[in-house]
Amino acid sequence: MKRLALVSVLALSALPTVSYAQLTFNAAVFSDYRYRGISQTRLKPAVQAGADYAAGSFYVGAWASSIKWIKDAGGDANAEIDLYGGYKGDIVKGSLSYDVGVLTYQYPSNKLATKAETTEIYGALTYGPATLKYSHSVSNLFGFADSKSSGYVDLSATFEVAGLTLVPHVGYQKVANSGSYSYADYSLTLSKDFSGLVVSAAAVGTDTKKVGGGPAYVSPQGKDLGKAALVVGVKYNF
Repeated sequence: MKRLALVSVLALSALPTVSYAQLTFNAAVFSDYRYRGISQTRLKPAVQAGADYAAGSFYVGAWASSIKWIKDAGGDANAEIDLYGGYKGDIVKGSLSYDVGVLTYQYPSNKLATKAETTEIYGALTYGPATLKYSHSVSNLFGFADSKSSGYVDLSATFEVAGLTLVPHVGYQKVANSGSYSYADYSLTLSKDFSGLVVSAAAVGTDTKKVGGGPAYVSPQGKDLGKAALVVGVKYNF
């Protein structure tokens, strides 16, 4: 993943029956770990791994990545661990589908004054190649005090072009009661799957504001963690 979240009221029709079970794994290395446009690794490389289990329309999973931002904020965690589960199915078979669930981000021993652990509920609608998704935090958001009920809106699409996968994306993160830290993000990702080995390159950026004369999201060295950049990576699905 990392992965985004969303809460919606959906009118759901006939739900698919559970007909299969599948366990999959993935491992990856990226030149930077960008989550909602913001670097989690101080613009440095990250290693990641995950596992997913699906039984019909139900799914659960776990995913982990190396990080640096907790220590940069004065805490003591080197890893992010995400746990999630949900249900997906068709509203109109073959054209309109939905996905709803819950996702919790864990940062073992983070020791921040406001805990970094965050839980979101999410919901998404997919029509053709496009997906609209909304995430709603039911806890404080990633260490921001008094930020419960923050929200993230994500619009993306997936296209197959000459054997490559092209994914444009725009999103908006609202940080409740901390408007200076709210921002929009964007990316354009191009990838190629070589029998489970996925090579990708993504142009990523944000429109984060200035806070106190500097970037809202900044490293101890003064680097803008939301600046536009190219992120490359290799992921293996097995």
